[in-house]
Amino acid sequence: MKIDFEKLHTELTFTTSRSGGSGGQHVNKVETKVTLRFDVSASEVLSEQQKKKILTKLKNSINRKKELILHQETDRSQLTNKQKVIKKFDRLIKKTLKEEKKRKPTRPSLAARKERLQNKKKRSEIKAGRKKITDY
Repeated sequence: MKIDFEKLHTELTFTTSRSGGSGGQHVNKVETKVTLRFDVSASEVLSEQQKKKILTKLKNSINRKKELILHQETDRSQLTNKQKVIKKFDRLIKKTLKEEKKRKPTRPSLAARKERLQNKKKRSEIKAGRKKITDY
């Protein structure tokens, strides 16, 4: 099922704060850190199944209010950080909602089984050669 990210972006809320770390006089005046909040349970764009999948797979990034929280503070520009956190959000949602392919169970080939047995035999011979020789 395709997601309309344009509509999904309207459900995002942003807050800004001062970034940590050094930066001189400018750092004390400008709020460049951007925090993105997305209320998963209140989303009108996502289906119930998609919401459940996001809540289970991203439970470490979701708080008790069922909000997905992401931060970005790498750049000195608030606008750049906002754009980057939106891209990060999009990638995370796409990755989370991507359907995994079912694994088809396969068996080892005949050559692989023979090679494994040869390696086992060789290894056992090496270990047998380490034993003490006893005279009777």
